[in-house]
Amino acid sequence: MQRITLYTMTNCPHCQTAKRYLEEKKIAFRLCNVKTPAGQKEFAKLNLRGVPVLKIGNQVLRGFNIKSFNELYQDN
Repeated sequence: MQRITLYTMTNCPHCQTAKRYLEEKKIAFRLCNVKTPAGQKEFAKLNLRGVPVLKIGNQVLRGFNIKSFNELYQDN
């Protein structure tokens, strides 16, 4: 099973959509708030801007799109 991390911010509606989708599909994931000191440090290593970002194994999905997520999730 691939490890999934969802990088979010508290008031981001797209982040909430991604989180809700993962929960509904019962897909295990780790939530990382990029506004916390630890979250900022971890997110900075990805060298990205903007959330949501899903890290699936070693693959990164910027933004949240169900089709793109499912394709990436199936391939890992």
